Amino acid sequence: MTGATHPVGVIGVGLVGLALVERLRAARIKVLGYDIDPARREALVAAHGMAAGSAADVFAACDNVLLALLDGAQTSAMIRDAMPSLRPGMRLVDCSTSDPEQAVALAVRLAARGVRILDAPLSGSSQQIHDGTAVMMIGGNADDCDALEPVLAAISSRRFLLGPPGSGSRAKLATNLLLGLNRAALAESLVLAEGLGIDLNMFLELVRVTPAYSRAVDTKGAQMIEGTFAPPQSRVHQHRKDLRLIIEAAARSGRTLPFAATHAAVLDVAIAEGAGDLDNAAIIDTLRQWRARPGGSK
Repeated sequence: MTGATHPVGVIGVGLVGLALVERLRAARIKVLGYDIDPARREALVAAHGMAAGSAADVFAACDNVLLALLDGAQTSAMIRDAMPSLRPGMRLVDCSTSDPEQAVALAVRLAARGVRILDAPLSGSSQQIHDGTAVMMIGGNADDCDALEPVLAAISSRRFLLGPPGSGSRAKLATNLLLGLNRAALAESLVLAEGLGIDLNMFLELVRVTPAYSRAVDTKGAQMIEGTFAPPQSRVHQHRKDLRLIIEAAARSGRTLPFAATHAAVLDVAIAEGAGDLDNAAIIDTLRQWRARPGGSK
């Protein structure tokens, strides 16, 4: 499966996709990848992967393909265009943060052609994926997980098979909600501490030994203090996309998420001010200026 004649495919070589390539190559698994962006294809080659001329070329050459596109809509569109290249026995792994209903529909459509897919998003930044510390949440069949074990193990040692197709996507939305709110709460607490004249580095050390601690302190605290928002490990506009999926999924289940709605409004302002492609830690600058805006706290 992952030997000399059978590379693993990777379609989408952005922050997540490139980190996946690096994990596979570290495990000495050959990679054939594709991205519509020529610069990303160059990054793929620099990471010792092979660049294909199209997504169809990847499907034609690989029995197992990782998908690392922006969302389920992109994934579904790409699969639709590449359908003639798919064949029975192929296994796909969708690592995007997607609408769970789209993930289920895609699994049904592929199963009709004898193709199996796992929705397997990762909790963690691109750096954490690169380091192998991201957690994989999987929806799909246990037999497919077993067949893909060398590939999945190369990506993450912490994997949870949560149930049938769509289960991984559902878990990713719930964990991303908590992740984003932890990050936003950290940013707002730093803004308050700064306004009260507390040394921010000392404040982080204090928080680490109190019940207020979350891993956001370690992953984003220094970035927020230093203002280092580029290059990004995860982008503001990507989490805003996730919040749309989260709020829509909550509405379908009869739930309302007021904190998520507020967080989305803050990120809308950040994006309007040009921070969409910056690291998510940039939310602190938006909160620093919030009092000056109409509707902001006085």
